Amino acid sequence: VQLQASGGGLVQAGGSLRLSCAASGGTFSSYHVGWFRQAPGKERYFVAQISWSGGDTYYADSVKGRFTISRDSAKNTVYLQMNSLKPEDTAVYYCAARRLTSAEWRYWGLGTQVTVSS
Repeated sequence: VQLQASGGGLVQAGGSLRLSCAASGGTFSSYHVGWFRQAPGKERYFVAQISWSGGDTYYADSVKGRFTISRDSAKNTVYLQMNSLKPEDTAVYYCAARRLTSAEWRYWGLGTQVTVSS
């Protein structure tokens, strides 16, 4: 499966952005999908995850209550709605997918830059 993330940009603190992760080349509903982010000079960190059915979601503590992950299986797309953005949310955001029976995030898309100005 190939993934393509989009929707990043420059926003002021307190603003919102919605990222999209479009999948092709596979049955997207067979994968769990996650979002990760990497700030300059830092490691890549988990942000959010949604199960193949969309019934289960998980979030990093730093984004709980502000970010919402969702998926539209008909469009083979997963979204990350980001509200109340903070300067510390600035990073390159990546979407990734893993098979239902695997713990490995094997499939990665190119990132999309999110910059939050203070």
